[in-house]
Amino acid sequence: MKKVLGALLLGATIVSAFIAYGMYTNHSAKQTAAIEQKQAAKKPEKKAEKKKKPVLKVEELTYQLKDSRTGEVMKEFKPVHYKDKGVYDQEIKQLASELAKGIDTPMQNIKIDENGSLTGGSKQIILKEAELVKNLQNLNTKHLDVKVPIYETAPNVTAASAQGIADVSLASYSTRFRPSDTSRNRNVQLSAEAINNVVLGPGDSFSYNQTVGERTAERGYQPAPEIINKQLVMGIGGGICQTSSTLFNAIDGAGLQVTARSHHSKHVGYVPSGRDATVSWGGPDFKFTNNKDYPVIIKAYANVNTGVLTVDVRTSQRSI
Repeated sequence: MKKVLGALLLGATIVSAFIAYGMYTNHSAKQTAAIEQKQAAKKPEKKAEKKKKPVLKVEELTYQLKDSRTGEVMKEFKPVHYKDKGVYDQEIKQLASELAKGIDTPMQNIKIDENGSLTGGSKQIILKEAELVKNLQNLNTKHLDVKVPIYETAPNVTAASAQGIADVSLASYSTRFRPSDTSRNRNVQLSAEAINNVVLGPGDSFSYNQTVGERTAERGYQPAPEIINKQLVMGIGGGICQTSSTLFNAIDGAGLQVTARSHHSKHVGYVPSGRDATVSWGGPDFKFTNNKDYPVIIKAYANVNTGVLTVDVRTSQRSI
């Protein structure tokens, strides 16, 4: 009997211990979970990582080249070689040159007609290539518009400023030709008529090729000897260089500013050595600018009977 009671007591003790252990374990687990929950609550939440914006590169963008006068888009341009300075500089210089060919227009000078009225004339239009190249060298990723610098200059002459413009001679120069050489003389005469009565205001520019125009048979020019590569050959308009050379000596004597002049490849007899100005359509041109603060007029006379060509640069009495 005592053994039975002892066994029952031992069993009850084991069961009680097992229940107590279970209750302790369960309580500990709850405490651990609570602690972990509190610790988790205390941990700062990770901020959402900001997505990095892609880095823009000049060479990956497309730029709009816009006319500085109107804002009109002239061309779209992608500077794919922007990082390669040598290649890129060559590329944009070529681009500027090509754009200029389609834009540049020489000034058409005003003339005085037989009634003393001003006639003709149109503005000069110039694309400043160096300025455009500089703009293209300094591209950035914020501004995709590129200014194409185009400038216009109208002839600086008015009826009031041209009053009495032929009163006084600033300088005159004459050359001689053979009256018997009728074809050549006709070319000299036509080119002299083309530059006669041209008026240049202060700052106005003059282009011989632009003023005289293309020398063609349709316009009355004749075949006559001309110098090409040190040789005398026949060509339409031979002899017009005598007009351009005579004009050079007259405007040089008047103190106007020569901006473009080339020599013949062979000495010519109508002016002293080094005092010539060769011209050809699509080739060398003779250009100058009126650097005075008053207008001047060019008078040109070719007397085919006496064989004398005279160019006279004149202005008004009040201007000097």
